[in-house]
Order: sequence, then C-alpha cells, then structure tokens
Amino acid sequence: MSGTSLDGVDAAVIETDGHRVAAFGPTLSESYDDTFRADIRAVLNGGCDPREVERKLTDRHAEIINLLLEKNSLNNRNIDIIGFHGQTIDHRPQEGVTEQIGDGARLAELTGIDVVNEFRLADVAAGGEGAPFAPLYHAALAGDLEKPVAVVNIGGVANVTWIGEGGENIIAFDTGPGNALLDDWMSAQGGVRCDMAGKTAAKGAVNGDILDTLTGHPYYARPIPKSLDRNDFSAAVQKAVKGMALEEGAATLTALTAQTIALSSLHFPAAPRRWLACGGGRHNPTLMGMLTERLGAPVQPVEAVGWRGDSLEAEAFAFLAVRSLLGLPLSLPTTTGVAAPMTGGRLHRSSN
Repeated sequence: MSGTSLDGVDAAVIETDGHRVAAFGPTLSESYDDTFRADIRAVLNGGCDPREVERKLTDRHAEIINLLLEKNSLNNRNIDIIGFHGQTIDHRPQEGVTEQIGDGARLAELTGIDVVNEFRLADVAAGGEGAPFAPLYHAALAGDLEKPVAVVNIGGVANVTWIGEGGENIIAFDTGPGNALLDDWMSAQGGVRCDMAGKTAAKGAVNGDILDTLTGHPYYARPIPKSLDRNDFSAAVQKAVKGMALEEGAATLTALTAQTIALSSLHFPAAPRRWLACGGGRHNPTLMGMLTERLGAPVQPVEAVGWRGDSLEAEAFAFLAVRSLLGLPLSLPTTTGVAAPMTGGRLHRSSN
C-alpha cells in the first residue's frame, strides 16, 4: 500500500478466505526518499509525466515484497496473490474518474507472484465513489467486537467505517482532510515532512473563525456515501491559512481534521460504543486529544484491540485481492454509493 500521505510503502502477509483472517504474517515498511516523494507530488500537481514515476513506484513495491520474503525465509511459492493498490494521482468519481498508477503486470514479473490491482475502477464505472475501500476488511476484523463500533482511518484523507450488528451492516465515507493538508503546511512553512507527534500544533491556538470557514465547505453538506481527492481542499485551505504563524496554522489544520471526523457521527444510525483509530494520525497525540474532546468519548489506536495499525491498509488490499479472485464484493451501496455490491480488480498472471 502506498497512501495519500506519500510516506512510503507498507507490505503485509495475511492468510484469508476473503471472509475472515485466519493468520497474520510478517510486515515491512519502507519510507520514500525526499526525491521520490517530490516526484509523486509533481505528478499529483500535473507537473510531471506519470509513466516514469509509475515504473519507479512499481519497482519499489517489488523490492519491498522481495525483501519481506527474504527476511522471513519465504519465497514467491509461499504467496498466492499480491493486492497492489498503487498510488492515487486523481480521484474525481463524480466525473467518473479515479486513477492509481502502478504497473500490475510488471509487478507480477518482478516478484514471480500473481497480482490484482485496479480495485476502484469497476466501482466508479458503475456510479460509485470508488472510496473508501477498507471497510469490508474493518468489518472482518471487528467480527467479535461489541457493536456498533467506528473505525477512523487518518491518512492523507480521513475516512470512517461504522459497523453495526450483521455482516454487511456497514456505513463508510471520507470525512474530510486527514494528514495531507497539515503535512503540506509543515513542508511549506516549516521545512519538515510533518508535525511530528503534534508538537507544533500543541504550541498554537486554533483560529476559530478560520475553522468555521473551512468547515463550511460544500463537501460537508453532501449526503453520504462520499469521497475526496487528496487535493480537493488545498486551494481553499491555502487561502484561509495564508499569513498565519506556523503554530497557529498547524493547530487550526489539526482541529479541522478532528472537527470533521467528529461531524461524521451525525450520519450514524447509532452512537458507536467505541472509536478505533488507524493511519498515521493515530500517532499524533494533539490530534487524538482533539478527537476525544469533540467526540466526548475515548479514541483508541487499533492496537488496543490487537489490530496492526501500521500495516492495516496493506492487509486490507491483500484481503480484497482474495475477494476479487472469488468474485466477492469489494464495495457496497453503503460504503461507496454504488447501486449494488460490486466486485472488481484486474488479475495479472506471473509467467513464473
């Protein structure tokens, strides 16, 4: 998995039948170097030909997969299928567009393992939002938890999964910005990749007027399910926070993420008994504190229930790859707005 935070590649091995997870295998993460991260940003901003970046991205995925196997005394015969999400570079589902770069055929040849990719295309082609796509995996993991439960994934974009009793009693949607806007602010104004541990935001005061303006964005009034592109809020936010001190901007953008996640609860049929957080945002104590304050309930990292937060999305696309092979749904009307449960994915066979 390479997510909207642009931090690197996560790889994970699971054993699954596409319904439940029987076993969890090894994991490995590798951060992108600053040069390659800048290359991806250039593609996102339309300033670079994506084909060369796609090749490099695919090769980096192959390297981490092969390294993961080598470090754990495994080989390609031990793995049945790779779920390869790729890097989202454009997501405009209301225009029928979602694009993830990543060459599935090349990855299959470099690893000697069959690959499923292009998970979102069928959903968007059928009128769905094409995101979020981890909810069915969240539901599989949450099988034994007391319901209802809410899982909030705070990556570059934040999304929430509400899980009630019953196998497909699921609601999911993108809540708003996750880490992306804060990361962009810290990079542009502070010269660092992110607000590590929320320390900068903790020193600043939230600008309430600007926060109110930002939460007035038309996206929040749209009915669910709904989804976002990483850059959907960039222009409005850049204009709103222009001229702020570093700490004030960080505090206000952190509050925006927390506030819009909290607003998501208005769409739930019943209040969650617990909130679980995954994604990089769960490592930010300032953000987690703001969430707890606004929700009026504790928000725990998913590790509190034994899930592996750093590899959760990589696991999810392994799970979805198996579901794709079996022709099972990857998305539901209540998770992406597609008219009927929708399978998807494209299979690339390795010649090895």
